Amino acid sequence: MSVLCGVDVLVRDGFAPLRGQRVGLVTNHTGLTCDLRSTIDVLHAAPGVKLVALFGPEHGLRGDRDEKVADGKDEATGLPVYSLYGQSFRPKPEALRDLDALVFDIQDIGCRFYTYISTMGHCMEACAEVGIHFVVLDRPNPITGTRVEGPTADQDSLSFTAWHPIPVQHGMTVGELARMFNEERRIGAGLIVIPCEGWRRSDWFDATGLTWTNPSPNMRCLNQATLYPGIGLLETTNVSVGRGTDTPFEHFGAPWMDGRRVASALNEIGLPGVRFVPVRFVPDASVFKGASCGGVNVVITNRSQFRAVRTGLEIAGVLLAVHRSEWSFDRYNRLLVHRATMEALRRGDRPADIERGWASGLRRFGRIRSSYLLYR
Repeated sequence: MSVLCGVDVLVRDGFAPLRGQRVGLVTNHTGLTCDLRSTIDVLHAAPGVKLVALFGPEHGLRGDRDEKVADGKDEATGLPVYSLYGQSFRPKPEALRDLDALVFDIQDIGCRFYTYISTMGHCMEACAEVGIHFVVLDRPNPITGTRVEGPTADQDSLSFTAWHPIPVQHGMTVGELARMFNEERRIGAGLIVIPCEGWRRSDWFDATGLTWTNPSPNMRCLNQATLYPGIGLLETTNVSVGRGTDTPFEHFGAPWMDGRRVASALNEIGLPGVRFVPVRFVPDASVFKGASCGGVNVVITNRSQFRAVRTGLEIAGVLLAVHRSEWSFDRYNRLLVHRATMEALRRGDRPADIERGWASGLRRFGRIRSSYLLYR
């Protein structure tokens, strides 16, 4: 039996929390029932519910955009679509004025700098300001709800890609994060979370029975989502992470990179659950479009042993050792958002020692996180 997502529970229970209300919906193409009906269509036809506006995150309502997105109109329903990745990251008060509730249904992938959770946070604040409910239709964390890894973001450097001081891989669902954001940031939103049913924290996405829908144009499979918290850290630097190839986030490289040296150095470390293979590739979009890149294919051999952020840290250490003059290391902090780790890498500290330095922050986060978990 498939896991029931929040939207499936909502449908099964006759839309009870939304009955008699005018609602807006923050969603994209991943907002689907377990039988692959769009949450937009489901709410538009729901008895006793009036869907009056749609709100689209980064990549747009249909998940096919890789640039800023303008407001528009949904052709299927005729409803206005307000962009939350254009001139503003949050709904404008006038877009919420005639609503009783704003519903959120988007598949996240479990990484701090994947922006859907930041969009959710901004929406919660906007709802609190105008006094309407915020309803989260929860979905599984596809890379499990048990992995918590990486440094917690520096409190004074938060941004749209680091909206709250959580680790790079947080091990939470969007519903759990909404509970945390609401309390820890004192947002005060009228929050309702409709949990999944049948999902266990240890479940990977391929154990849920749900259909994979690419959450964004370059997030095309569970393997890429598993790698993303480590490989994705590179993409604000002068390194291609495979955008513009068939396998984004499964390899990285640059015209200046010696893939053989980098792969060999990484394999010598002996990280559990992963191997590194030298490759060459030519991206047809994004960084180094049309250029031949030397690089490394990252092969997960045992995902239960694999640690994405530790792998990313080791890659950073090797790039500094092999290509210090070519790699734009300072940009690495844009997504890592942890000055102490940057300083340690710059000094040449061992990644194992750097990782141990995260322990107190992770323990602190773990204590906070435990109060907001919904699943065993």
